Amino acid sequence: MTKAHLATKSFSIAPFYLKFSPLFNHAWAYMSLSHSPQTLFDKLWQSHLVDQTPDGESLIYVDRHLVYEVTSPQAFEGLRLSSRKPWRSKTVIAVADHNVPTLARERGSMEAIVDPLSRAQVKQLQTNCADFGIQFYGLGDVEQGIIHVVGPEQGATLPGMTVVAGDSHTSTHGAFGALAFGVGTSDVEHVLATQCLAIRAMKNMLVKVNGQLPLGVSAKDLVLHIIGVLGTAGATGHAIEFSGTAIEALSMESRMTLCNMAIEAGARVGLIGVDQKTLDYLKDRPLSPKGEMWERAQAAWRNWVSDQGAQFERVVEINAHELRPMVTWGTSPEMVVPVEGSVPDPALESDPVRRQGMEDALAYMGLKPATRMRDIAIDKVFIGSCTNARIEDLRSAAAVLKNQKVSSSIVQALVVPGSGLVKLQAEKEGLHEIFKAAGFEWREPGCSMCLGMNEDRLSPRERCASTSNRNFEGRQGAGGRSHLLSPALAAASAIMGRLASPEDLQHSSQGVSA
Repeated sequence: MTKAHLATKSFSIAPFYLKFSPLFNHAWAYMSLSHSPQTLFDKLWQSHLVDQTPDGESLIYVDRHLVYEVTSPQAFEGLRLSSRKPWRSKTVIAVADHNVPTLARERGSMEAIVDPLSRAQVKQLQTNCADFGIQFYGLGDVEQGIIHVVGPEQGATLPGMTVVAGDSHTSTHGAFGALAFGVGTSDVEHVLATQCLAIRAMKNMLVKVNGQLPLGVSAKDLVLHIIGVLGTAGATGHAIEFSGTAIEALSMESRMTLCNMAIEAGARVGLIGVDQKTLDYLKDRPLSPKGEMWERAQAAWRNWVSDQGAQFERVVEINAHELRPMVTWGTSPEMVVPVEGSVPDPALESDPVRRQGMEDALAYMGLKPATRMRDIAIDKVFIGSCTNARIEDLRSAAAVLKNQKVSSSIVQALVVPGSGLVKLQAEKEGLHEIFKAAGFEWREPGCSMCLGMNEDRLSPRERCASTSNRNFEGRQGAGGRSHLLSPALAAASAIMGRLASPEDLQHSSQGVSA
C-alpha cells in the first residue's frame, strides 16, 4: 500500500471516529482490546491507528490541530487550490505568536508590524481562519499568546488526544498524556484536509527520575541535565516518557517545560502519564468537558498511563538528588554544565567529531576552556518562550528580583508572558511591578526573542541569558550568543550582570565573593 493510498483511507475512516468523542472513547475502545502490558505511547498510538502498511508506514487519526502564522499559509492555499475544506474545522485552533510585536504601542493594528512578510503572514492567518471557520486568537484577544501556552490553558489539549502543529515544540502537550508532536508544512495541509497523518511509529524510551529535586533546581534544570546526559541525538526515533517520584512531584507547568524540550534530545514526543494533577489543571478550562461528560472523561483519562510491566526499548535513570542549576555554554542544548562549573576543554574530548563541534562552539560563543560560568558577562536577559513563560515561571523570576535592580551593565532585560491570560494573572499578583521596579521591560505576549523572527532579537556578539529552548547559532539573532537557563537563574544573572544563581545574590549581600 502506498503513502498516497494511505492518505485516501482517511476519508472512509474519519466518519467512524466522528461517532466517538476524542475526550475518552479512544481509551475505552483500545483498553477493551488490549491484554498485554502497554506503554503510554503504544496505547495512544494503537487507539488512533487507522491503517498500516507491511513496511510500517501508518495512518493515524488527529484529534487536535494547532496552527500559527508561519507554517500555515501554504497549507491553506493548498486547500483552496484543491477546492477542499478542513475535514473538522472545530478541532483546529489558531494563534498569531511568532511574528507579533511585544511592545504595547505596536499592537494597535497589524499595520504596526514592521516587517512586511511578518505582517502579511499574520494578516493571512486571520483571513484563512475567517474563511474556513477556525477559532483564531488574534492580537486583539486577551487569550492570544504562544500556541503551546494557549492550548493547555484553554483546555484544547486533553488526555488521550493526538495533537499536531507545524512547530517542533508541540511535544509540550505530552505533559497531559497526549501524543503530541510537530509536523512539516505539507503535513499541516494533509491534516487540515483529512484529519489524518501518515507517519511511522516511534520506539519507547523511559527516563525515570527518582528522588527529590534540591532546593533551587527547577524543571528547566532537570531537562537541561537530561539533554546533557542523552545528547541532542540520544533519543532520535523515540518517544520519551518521563516518570518517577521527581516527575510526580512536578506541577503541570513544570511538566510542560520538561516535555517541551524533549525534542532537544532528539525525541519527537515527550510524555507524562495522567494523574490527579492533570485532572485538577484541566477542570473548568473553557474547552474541557463539563457536567456528566467531565465525570466520564476523568474516569477514562486515568487509563492514559503506562501499564505495570510495560517494556521500553531503552531506560535511563536519573537521581534527582544529584542535580544542580544548569546553564549552557555552547551552541547546542547538550553543551550544558552546572552554573558553578566551567567551560569544558575540547582537548579532553576523545571523539574527534565532538571535539571539533566543541571547538566551533567556543569560537562562535567567544569563550575559552576553563572559564568559570559565573565569570561570563552578559548583555541581555530574556524571560519568556513556550518553555518558560507561564505564571509559575514569572513568579519564580519575580521572587528573585524583588527589591533588586538589574545591573547597569545589562543593555536590555525583558519579560514576555506566554499569553494574555498569564499577563493578566501576573498583573493581578503585582508581578509586573516587581519586574518594572527591577529594570525589566514588561511586554505583551508572543514568542519574542526566543527565535528572533520579530523585532526582539540579539545583535551580533551580544550575549543573552535566556529561558528559551534553543541556543543554536543565530537562533536569537544573527551572531547572537545564547545561554539557556531557568527563570530564577535568568533573574539572578540580570542583577549580577553575569551568569549567576540566586545563591550568588545571598553571597554578594554578605560581602562574599562569588
